[in-house]
Amino acid sequence: MEWPGGELEERKVGTPQGGVISPLLANLFLHYAFDRWVSEHLTGVPFCRYADDGVLHCKSKVQAELVMRRITARFEACGLRVHPDKTRIIYCKDSNRKEDHPVTSFTFLSYTFRPRKAKDKYGRIFSSFTPALSKESLKTIRQTIRRWHLQVKSDLQMLDLSKLYNPVLRGWKNYFCRFNADAMAPVWHHVNLFLTRWLMRKYQKLAGRLKRTIAVLERMARATPKAFVHWESGFIPKGWIMGAG
Repeated sequence: MEWPGGELEERKVGTPQGGVISPLLANLFLHYAFDRWVSEHLTGVPFCRYADDGVLHCKSKVQAELVMRRITARFEACGLRVHPDKTRIIYCKDSNRKEDHPVTSFTFLSYTFRPRKAKDKYGRIFSSFTPALSKESLKTIRQTIRRWHLQVKSDLQMLDLSKLYNPVLRGWKNYFCRFNADAMAPVWHHVNLFLTRWLMRKYQKLAGRLKRTIAVLERMARATPKAFVHWESGFIPKGWIMGAG
């Protein structure tokens, strides 16, 4: 390792940050330090781990506190430590678990798990602890769409835009629409917004004519719904498109 002053120091522990092999070595280490250890020593506690993020499901607060102490001790024995801010006990509050606790939500793999309104097959409303696209991920996705600068690509045709961006949109749909797909609505409205701006730049007769442009884009979407995955799902551009801004 090279320090800012130019001094070189031999690395004796850990893996190089940013190294190609580092993620593989970290996963191998955590497989034995965490996965197998939990399976053998915390039987009956379901868990899921992705890289250095993990979730363990406990049946009670007492069990959760015990698991927290044991994992903290295990990591210390392996030369690691749990993240002081991200490692917490979360209460999965819903219609069956109605106690009051300070923390009732968490984010894992870009999904936020929290109490949400749900409806059963009889139309009755109840509270369910379910996942949906997190606010952080929604913000990141919308920033990505803005960085495409789709609206200034007036030299391209709709088919060109479809080939460029629909694979990305399909990937987002396949991942984030598995649970609470309605949370992706702002993303689809955002794409329609930029397609509207693209049309207004591409065709002079549509410049400054928002309502007419939306109507044109709606006809295009209904004629070629498979051009974009959200059009296939029913998010056809209409008058409410500008609400996505």
